[in-house]
Amino acid sequence: MSDVVSEAYAARAAEYVEVVGMIEHAAETDRAALLAWARSVDGPIIDVGCGPGQWTSFLHQAGADVEGVEPVAAFLVHARARYPSSRCRAGRAEDLGVEDASLGGVLAWFSLIHTHPDLLHQPLAELARCIRPGGTLAIGFFDGPAQEPFDHAVTTAYYWSVDALSERLERAGFSVLDARTRTDPGARAQGLLVAQRQPSAGATCVRSDSST
Repeated sequence: MSDVVSEAYAARAAEYVEVVGMIEHAAETDRAALLAWARSVDGPIIDVGCGPGQWTSFLHQAGADVEGVEPVAAFLVHARARYPSSRCRAGRAEDLGVEDASLGGVLAWFSLIHTHPDLLHQPLAELARCIRPGGTLAIGFFDGPAQEPFDHAVTTAYYWSVDALSERLERAGFSVLDARTRTDPGARAQGLLVAQRQPSAGATCVRSDSST
């Protein structure tokens, strides 16, 4: 997450928490899908871009070994106050601050939507570095014309299609295991991809052009 994006979220942190920042705001289908994913993970999980900590707490309460990582200080203050039994710390997707191949999984729940498509390889390379072979990444995104920007409530975000995002994940050393999309009334279409980390020999983390 860039400094500009972090500052935009910091300016609206209280509003964000009130509108979408509690687990009760999440769709039951999302809660069920991510709970099933977390229970399949063997090893520590990082909830990257954990925001005010609702998903970190949800998975922690379900028994997962999970830690939240978040660049916006205001969100960390909220998370630590509301969910004192959960772990969270400062950090970002481009630098998780853990050893190579030390994680069983990473949750990136709509935390990469503001990353410019030309820069998406950077956080994906870091996630690939940190997740052990056989571990998994669960990534939430807005489903639409790949790489097309739109006016998100906080700051500019980008759509991805299942095919285009899957291709980016494969370049970074992942193999997609599951892909789901849905459209709720009055909301943008959204998707969930679960991808497994492959052995490093197969990974190629390169900058893509705008054609994918």
